[in-house]
Amino acid sequence: MAQDKNTPAVQAEGQTASNSQSTNSQSTDTSRRRFLTGSAAAVGAGAAAAVGFPSIAVAQTTTLRFQSTWPNQDIFHEFAADYVRIVNEMSGGRLRLNLLPAGAVVGALQLQDAVISGALDGGHGVTAYWYGKHKAFSLFGTPPPFGWDAHQFLAWYWTGGGAELYTELLERLELPLVGYLTGPMPTQALGWFKEPIRGADDLRGLKYRTVGLAADLMREFGAAVTIMGGGDIVPAMDRGLLDGAEFNNPSSDRLLGFPDVSKTWMLRSYHQDCESFEIIFNKTKHDSLPEEFQAILQYAAKAASSEMYWKAMERYPRDLQAMREQQGVQTYITPDSVLQAQLEAWNTVIENESQDEFFKKVVDHQREYCERVVGYHLEHTTPKEPAYVHFYGKSPTDTSTIL
Repeated sequence: MAQDKNTPAVQAEGQTASNSQSTNSQSTDTSRRRFLTGSAAAVGAGAAAAVGFPSIAVAQTTTLRFQSTWPNQDIFHEFAADYVRIVNEMSGGRLRLNLLPAGAVVGALQLQDAVISGALDGGHGVTAYWYGKHKAFSLFGTPPPFGWDAHQFLAWYWTGGGAELYTELLERLELPLVGYLTGPMPTQALGWFKEPIRGADDLRGLKYRTVGLAADLMREFGAAVTIMGGGDIVPAMDRGLLDGAEFNNPSSDRLLGFPDVSKTWMLRSYHQDCESFEIIFNKTKHDSLPEEFQAILQYAAKAASSEMYWKAMERYPRDLQAMREQQGVQTYITPDSVLQAQLEAWNTVIENESQDEFFKKVVDHQREYCERVVGYHLEHTTPKEPAYVHFYGKSPTDTSTIL
């Protein structure tokens, strides 16, 4: 590369360059070592971070398929949606329930089997729908009228030993489910009829819809009982397949179209004096979730329970008034003679079903709880109707016909 005429100079420069190269080489080696050492430290720190904080590095959402047993327009499906919303919000979106209405995957009465099989991960319904598998299921949804209301019934479940008995029932039947009771339902109406029910004999031979132990109760009156999901009732009444039916409350009944097929609604009954919802999950799926998610599913059931009742107390009276004023519905107070006959019929149902050891175990437990808790409540709580009459100058039954 160097020119001949400049060889000496080049050599001198070459010698100088060689010394410089040696110095640069040492500097480069030092820099390279520093770089490699720094890079190794950075890689090590990154690996440590990845090991120490995997949840931050990989954020995933667990999604569960969750179906209700209620038609999409029913307020009960709205209650199921409230539970779903609470779960999703409490988990910060890391656990997400996708809600479907009845019929999206299976019909209302097939929900439990679908959750067990894994076709669904969970669902929202009532235990009375499963009483065909064991009559005791209805005790966890529509228990006998031992004087308690739905709040006291849920207190029995959550703090009085009911949850343990519910779990025992699932284990006895080898049903791989995890469930919670939620949502206190007030006393249900006797139902919708062509004509007012003036006495117990009017129920004899009547084609009537109800569910759970209420079906056995109404059969004691000689009614021909049919069990069906909520969305099927009004079409069946419209076609004459039913003479009478009950579902649950003013908002549900109005949205399902009962005023379109009947104008006679009988209020008050002991057939379902109090009730609650049931939330279930596939046990394998539930137990595979982190404990944090399992806790969210349970505590959301408790939170939704209160929220549901608050919403019901706002909506039910308004829908009842609207049915009377806008749709011509006439409400009647079920005669005391019918109510007393229902209590007598409950004695028969309880005695018959208590031939089953587990049924007797649960119903005896409930009876003992109510003797203590309801007794306390009745002794300490002032009657409400005199106060209502005092401040409003009317009886709360003035808008209904007394038979």
